[in-house]
Amino acid sequence: MGNASSIEPTKTIFLDIDGKKEKIMFSRHCGSRDIHDLIAHAAGVSRYAEISLKDSAGAFVSLNPTMPINTQSSPYKVTSKEPSPTTDSSNGDGEVFTQVLSQVASQFNNHFSKEGVFKVEEMKTDIATRLSALERKMELEGLKAVEIEKCKRDISDIKDQIWNAQKKFVDFNRLSRDTHIMNRKQTLSTYRKYTLSQETIEYLKQPTFDIWHWEPNEMLSLLEHMFHELGLVAEFNINPITLKRFFLCVQENYRNNPFHNFRHCFCVTQMMYGMIHLCHLWEVMTREDLGILMTACVCHDLDHPGYNNTYQINARTELAIRYNDISPLENHHCAVAFKILSNPECNIFANVDKDTFKRIRAGITMLILATDMARHGEIMDNFKMKLEPEFDYKNKDSLDTLKMVLIKCCDISNEVRPMEVSEPWVDCLLEEYFNQSDREKMEGLPVAPFMDRDKVTKPTAQIGFIKFVLIPMFETVAKLFPVIDSTMVEPLRIARDRYEDMKEKNSMPPPPSQSNKKKTVTEK
Repeated sequence: MGNASSIEPTKTIFLDIDGKKEKIMFSRHCGSRDIHDLIAHAAGVSRYAEISLKDSAGAFVSLNPTMPINTQSSPYKVTSKEPSPTTDSSNGDGEVFTQVLSQVASQFNNHFSKEGVFKVEEMKTDIATRLSALERKMELEGLKAVEIEKCKRDISDIKDQIWNAQKKFVDFNRLSRDTHIMNRKQTLSTYRKYTLSQETIEYLKQPTFDIWHWEPNEMLSLLEHMFHELGLVAEFNINPITLKRFFLCVQENYRNNPFHNFRHCFCVTQMMYGMIHLCHLWEVMTREDLGILMTACVCHDLDHPGYNNTYQINARTELAIRYNDISPLENHHCAVAFKILSNPECNIFANVDKDTFKRIRAGITMLILATDMARHGEIMDNFKMKLEPEFDYKNKDSLDTLKMVLIKCCDISNEVRPMEVSEPWVDCLLEEYFNQSDREKMEGLPVAPFMDRDKVTKPTAQIGFIKFVLIPMFETVAKLFPVIDSTMVEPLRIARDRYEDMKEKNSMPPPPSQSNKKKTVTEK
């Protein structure tokens, strides 16, 4: 029985590639992207090629682990098309894209703990003393099983503190001990109600909104305004005090990471608010849909440890174990969101009926899970199919796909904003990249080249991502909402050109020194 259960079941699919019969095999644990890459390899095309399968009846077959098994006599016909970037690409673009898209998932942490900045030597001495005492206690006293387990956890925590103090890292590979969902009545006095000017109210609806000018409490008030202005408070009969507590609790459950922090949460939510107004989404969606979109944005990175899914899986962290290596971060964000909503003091959906809440929960979960960049190709391929011949807003599956694409756009929309707003985010992102790669090197884990501080630069980090991910995605959405082309796609093209110029300047050899010039003249 033990041997049988350890055998990994595989699925065999037969393919027809330009008249040549091929066979691929994969396990049920493979993702859609893995299967796509496997077929691309068999077809002799790049992993960025668009690939579609058709059965013998001419029907499209979805590229996922649940695809129907076929036979050698009825193979799936493979059609592939290489991507064509919006401008001529240099020889290094493919490598950049490989680096970026392979693990762009979701991004990354460096929390400068006060303990790591102040009195480091004193703390190290104190911690070493405590560690030694705990280890002697375990060896000499023969503690009971429960006590031993507790001491092991304490020792592990202390070792992490030593490492964190030296490297100024926080403990990232564990879940937060407790989600902060306590009653926030005592802190409501610190959450001032700001009076927003009409200029700010209108500016808040624009993709160019500068998110760096606002303090945390001001961002809370702006979020509150968005929910009121969109009619969500009235739609869900939300108690205004409960809404305040909800936002406070959300803010408290974002860690102080360089990138994945509460300001990023606000940034993504504000962009969604801007797209709702820019595209007049209330004309094609219900207020319930808008509420799901906005709440998913608010919660989409809750308790993000700052280290991506690849690290979680390779390091076999508690998150990866809990969620079986399947989108561990995104599943955790969902769990924390509904843990917060499980508290009556913070439950903004407390006054909706059971069926409505069931739809809301399913919708929020679907959207947060869609932010895993490992699913990017799958979601975009599905969306493109929904656009032909004409998008059907009345079809639930089509509308769900549109909502997934919208939250994806907002999640990685920084380069849509003006340069002075977007560029600081690149620095924050690289800081998280470098912290993760430093840790991976220490632990002997694989390091992605685009996260290695010795290999990546700001232009190389952005060019491929903008050219092959952002521009194609926003151009596809612009087919449905043409207004996006001038307000979002064009800024992306400008950003791409700016980084390409930056890369070219960085690669130019320095001019010869003045002394060399004089010597050359003399030699002649």
